[in-house]
Amino acid sequence: MKRIFFFYIIAAMLLFASCTKLDVPVESQYTNENFPTNAASYAAVMGPMYTDLSYNNTGFSYAVDYWRMQELSTDEAIIPARGGNYDDGGQYRFLHLHSWNADHPNVVGNWKWGFGAITRCNTLLNLFAASPAGPVRESAIAEVTAMRSLFYFFMMDLYGNIPIIDTFPAQMNPPTAARKDVFNFIETSLRRALPNLSEASGASTYGHATKWMAFALLQKMYLNAEYYTGTARYTDAVAMGDSILTRGPFVLEPNYASIFAPTNGPAIRETIMAVPYDANLIQGNHFTRFGLLTTLQDKYRIPFRSSIALSTIPDFYHNNFNKFPGDIRDTLWIRGKQNNFNGTPVLFATTERSLDETSATNNAINWHVEIGEELTLKNAPTMDIGNDIRGQHKGIRSIKYYPDPNGNASTRYQGNDVPVFRLADVILMKAEAILRGATATTVNGELQTPLVLLNKIRSRAKATLAGSVVLDDLLPERAREFSWEAWRRNDLIRFGKFESDWGFKTSTVTAVNPVVSNQTYRRIFPIPTVERSLNTNLAQNPGY
Repeated sequence: MKRIFFFYIIAAMLLFASCTKLDVPVESQYTNENFPTNAASYAAVMGPMYTDLSYNNTGFSYAVDYWRMQELSTDEAIIPARGGNYDDGGQYRFLHLHSWNADHPNVVGNWKWGFGAITRCNTLLNLFAASPAGPVRESAIAEVTAMRSLFYFFMMDLYGNIPIIDTFPAQMNPPTAARKDVFNFIETSLRRALPNLSEASGASTYGHATKWMAFALLQKMYLNAEYYTGTARYTDAVAMGDSILTRGPFVLEPNYASIFAPTNGPAIRETIMAVPYDANLIQGNHFTRFGLLTTLQDKYRIPFRSSIALSTIPDFYHNNFNKFPGDIRDTLWIRGKQNNFNGTPVLFATTERSLDETSATNNAINWHVEIGEELTLKNAPTMDIGNDIRGQHKGIRSIKYYPDPNGNASTRYQGNDVPVFRLADVILMKAEAILRGATATTVNGELQTPLVLLNKIRSRAKATLAGSVVLDDLLPERAREFSWEAWRRNDLIRFGKFESDWGFKTSTVTAVNPVVSNQTYRRIFPIPTVERSLNTNLAQNPGY
């Protein structure tokens, strides 16, 4: 079912030269004779703006590099060093400890990634302005505008105050705009695009910007508007959610795990917007590579050796999961002693000293593989937990993006698509907006109170239903429902928890955290030094 999408991606890569700078000339092969004139040719030309969500010419991807900014800076995910491995100049440690600066590789790379995608969208809008008028062109312009809005949302959420660039070629050295002005620009762009966006769902629009994606993005913006702009928009958040709940074709998928499985795709009726990945054709999903263990390679039929680096911290798991008997979301984390699917233990042939470098003896053993929960430091300044076999197995692991048995054995990519927006988020955002001050509304004859909405999510997860709900109940519910979906930083900031202690990040000076760094100014990232050297009109964010 992904083949339609793949066709347009490959065609676009052949037809259209990508660009990431703000001021390069248009270099396409398009003339009056081969301008896009129908839906298929427009779709092919638009392909590059979608490849920006997978690995593009900047080498960045939504599911790796953008994901790291949104998750490794929270309690939800961590990459500690292991015997010097996976330190990579301290970049993951700096995200965890909130001690990044304006030269951090993710800070620099995500800026280039996001504004490269925005420039690509502006290039397309410039191209389409000269194409023949008609409903197909108007639909294409709306789709590109919606995608530019999505990339602008990513950049506004990460960096706060950023330049507004809406033409191609761009104004030279555009100045920084206040976050509230960027918010207004995104909102205006989306509302202008809405009438001409497709209402279709399924294979024909899978992974594309649609009217439903625009509604979901507006709902997300309005839910966060008080933080972004200083003005609450919770009633508007409910209205955008209701636009999907009353008219949309989406339903909660009965099988939660199927939403993230290697076989997911257009058949998943809950997905509003996803990034399609394929182990060979559309690369950029590396969850199994970074997060799983080589000792579990046979059990999960993984066709490559994993890097074992990525896990969660014990406090996050125990504060949010394992709360309700039967909650299927808990089954997507693995910890403790590991058994094969037939119940036999997963054994690993090793020696006592390889298992534990402090062992006084070195006899050969068959070790029952065990994933340790605690992340115990062996070298605090580098946040290193050791690289003996026990060290490698420290950290609860996620199999939410279930290992793909058809993954690419050489590149270690997998084919699970990664959702950006899905119906469960629409439901919980509506519940939260009501608890923050909006009025409950009726959808299809049902008065949707926060309790009704929350229990829709818990019922699907086979978790204990709630008898009452207050605002603080929603943050742990969102942790259970959306773990590792790149929303945790956004949620923690909205709930005022981004500065809390977790893992090795503390409000006191320690060996691993020698500078107290969890100040509120770190709710947005700095403008990269290299960008400010190229454009002196970019003002640095406060605190940096």
